[in-house]
Amino acid sequence: MTRDSSPAFIDFEASSLDLIASYPIEVGVCMPDGALHSWLICPHVLWRDWSESAETIHGISRARLEQEGMSVSEVAKQLNDLRLDQVFCDAWTFDSFWLHRLFRAAGETPGFQLESVSMLLNPAQVRLWSGTRQQVIADLGLPVHRAANDALILHKTWERVILHGEAALP
Repeated sequence: MTRDSSPAFIDFEASSLDLIASYPIEVGVCMPDGALHSWLICPHVLWRDWSESAETIHGISRARLEQEGMSVSEVAKQLNDLRLDQVFCDAWTFDSFWLHRLFRAAGETPGFQLESVSMLLNPAQVRLWSGTRQQVIADLGLPVHRAANDALILHKTWERVILHGEAALP
């Protein structure tokens, strides 16, 4: 990754935070140019987990997913159709679990590698990340815990942290 290029970012919303039973309900990607893609995911027939407290946070009902969500196969296909090599997230343990669960249910393999955003940052940038993210959220005024919004927040935070780091260079 060069200083002149931006990475792609991904975020998932899920049925709960249970790393055994939960599953992805929404995925959003912010492309290197800032373009957003987002999909609601219709629960696979074997996916039964549901947390009312998670629904309160992301605001997406299971009934809405069943009515408006796309099949796991179609979401996996569209993610691969983005032709990305690497995609970055801020909660690798959870996001990698949900990515794997989505693609396994679809019978597909991701065409990209998922990495933690921390792989892009030096120690000084890591220290700037949290405060910068909070400022980006305030500046954008977008609701959090929606996949596309959260992916955009990652993109904008990365831009500010990198630009701040470059401004500090002699």
